[in-house]
Amino acid sequence: MYHTWNELKQACLACEKCSLRQGCTQVVFGVGNPEAKVLFIGEGPGEQEDLQGEPFVGRSGQLLDKMLDAVGLSRHKDLYIGNIVKCRPPQNRDPLPEEQEQCIGWLRNQTALLRPKIIVCLGRIAAMKIIRPDFKITKEHGEFFEKNGVLMMATLHPAALLRNPANKPGAFEDFLKLRRKMEELGLVPVETFETE
Repeated sequence: MYHTWNELKQACLACEKCSLRQGCTQVVFGVGNPEAKVLFIGEGPGEQEDLQGEPFVGRSGQLLDKMLDAVGLSRHKDLYIGNIVKCRPPQNRDPLPEEQEQCIGWLRNQTALLRPKIIVCLGRIAAMKIIRPDFKITKEHGEFFEKNGVLMMATLHPAALLRNPANKPGAFEDFLKLRRKMEELGLVPVETFETE
């Protein structure tokens, strides 16, 4: 367990615990405000993330930023974004259970330092790893669950929304719920939003 953000980041960037490290350009540690009380968790870096060293920077990241912006939130100010695995799986395949197990210690340490009040899982893989193994993303997205004193919610992965644009309104509703929950907990000022 590392006790400072910098120590943790340096150790994580040097990690070679699993074979994913050999096949990727760099370790993608995370991005955002290390003081934030909201943690977004994805499954792992894709091609653009691997190249730029930051989670959610490709097309799905642009969609994520648009949805955050629409509810008055910013990845750099209001939240922190990390992934279950820090290195890109080959061809963007789902991270294998053993890869997730070998890597999740970094995310646990990030979570311990952040002490988030809300965790938002982006997509099925993250929700099944963080909330519970039988989580049904299409049925349960947008619902809050409490686990160890932390509120947890899952929403559809932005990449899935790009493949299935019909699901965007439902996912946007999740972001509105997140905003309201953050207001309720005093994490952001109360604002009104025009929903289309």
